Amino acid sequence: MMAESDTTVEATRRLNVKKQTLDDAYAAPANFLEIDVVNPITTVGVGKKRFTDYEVKMRTNLPVFKVKESSVRRRYSDFEWLRNELERDSKIVVPALPGKAWKRQMPFRGDDGIFEEDFIEERRKGLELFINKIAGHPLAQNERCLHMFLQEENIDKNYIPGKILLPGK
Repeated sequence: MMAESDTTVEATRRLNVKKQTLDDAYAAPANFLEIDVVNPITTVGVGKKRFTDYEVKMRTNLPVFKVKESSVRRRYSDFEWLRNELERDSKIVVPALPGKAWKRQMPFRGDDGIFEEDFIEERRKGLELFINKIAGHPLAQNERCLHMFLQEENIDKNYIPGKILLPGK
């Protein structure tokens, strides 16, 4: 009877876990993906049409990304394009973008509408949240459109949708 009890204790004993050192705690993470949406710039384009674009900075060590650091400028419409591509071609639930703010685009407003600093900052935060949710999804990380969005200066909207394969697969 005693032998049976000893085997139960042995079987349920905690695994020997290596204690974490300070070097381990402060070392670079095994896998990381950091994306920041920063430096909004409002530009006056053709015919006094204004637009705001944002710098999208990415750093990663994930093997699926060939480029480990990138910085590109993107407009709200580019984020819309990415969302539509992922919705059409991937199997993930794509989060919503921050709103279009139609009322802010009406003429004869007493303010700068979508070009107000507070609005641009709120939109920037929303776009950063959106891109981090998407890029953090393992299935989205294999989508060609995400790689193009994050890493290529110009988005080829005539690209052939597909998956990015890891080397050796």
